[in-house]
Amino acid sequence: MIKAIIVEDSRLARLELKELLRVHPEIEVLGEAATISQALELFRLTAPDLIFLDIHLPGGSGFELLEQLDHLPGIIFTTAFSQYALQSYDYNTIDYLLKPIVPERLQKAIQKTLASLKAPHHQSGLPGKPERILIKDQHRTWLVALEDIRYFDSKGNYTQVHFARSSPLMLRSLQQLEDTLDPRRFIRINRQQIVNVGHVQQAAEVSGKRLKLTLTDNTIMDVSRRQVSRFRELFSF
Repeated sequence: MIKAIIVEDSRLARLELKELLRVHPEIEVLGEAATISQALELFRLTAPDLIFLDIHLPGGSGFELLEQLDHLPGIIFTTAFSQYALQSYDYNTIDYLLKPIVPERLQKAIQKTLASLKAPHHQSGLPGKPERILIKDQHRTWLVALEDIRYFDSKGNYTQVHFARSSPLMLRSLQQLEDTLDPRRFIRINRQQIVNVGHVQQAAEVSGKRLKLTLTDNTIMDVSRRQVSRFRELFSF
């Protein structure tokens, strides 16, 4: 069962979409919202797998809503405007449906949703934990698979994210990020850094009480004394 919410300012459009979804029992609609503030509260309460999202909302846009979320679920945009299709794929977009929505296109979108949520990268995490993260740094936007991120580095109220050859800053503290990450895959190794254990290439003891990690890109990182026991337990050494 896929948990979904509908974010749409038109009551009639919400009713029409819910009626179309009645023939898709694999989609459970947990609630609906007409504004950005309502959508943020609904998202917090329900932690949906999927959002049916209109682009034009009172006081802002669907894109502005997405930029305020801690993590991105799957998104099916529902709009009367085709010109936003390219921009939509900066986000975790499964499909882009033009209004009026026809049953055949909705069926295809749901098939894409089922395929996406059954993909391997969705099966390894904990329920409610993101598998991709949206990063906006000045005029650039990245949608990055968490498995590709080597580590997070605290920069005050910002966090620097290290993946591939990029290291953008995101306006979120390390503590805020830690609360959204799968603790089996990401470990806070000291006050300043969270490391992806999948990118740890080597762990070496230092003076018997500390550890130094070597990552896949040859970055060397120190594990604080407070975190050594947890790291040892995870890696059974």
